[in-house]
Amino acid sequence: MEQQRLIFNSRDEMLRIDVSHIVYFEADGNYTYIVNSNKLKSAVCMNLGQMEEVLAQRLKEKKSLFARIGKKYIVNLDFVYKINPMKKQLVLTDFCNFSYQLDISKDALKNLKDMMVQIKI
Repeated sequence: MEQQRLIFNSRDEMLRIDVSHIVYFEADGNYTYIVNSNKLKSAVCMNLGQMEEVLAQRLKEKKSLFARIGKKYIVNLDFVYKINPMKKQLVLTDFCNFSYQLDISKDALKNLKDMMVQIKI
């Protein structure tokens, strides 16, 4: 399978990331953290809305691999393991190397759960 990479270039540094290794994006004001399957976490100078636009422009049809969850996260749907709206909990894992537990609002998780059940991801 052909790798698709995202490149983020700033005055100070350049990041080159294989899309299939991105677990989630996390908003922090005007910055977005990119969390990878190898547990590396990198910051880029753009808000989460701008990151959504970048994903739509650069990934084209692969953009559906990612979903915005609430105000703070964009997650890779391939890594979704457990959605528990009552506990406000989303678990992302590859079953071998990592497991991330994110605290997300009930409504956002209900919407994610409904979306995933409807499209049978």
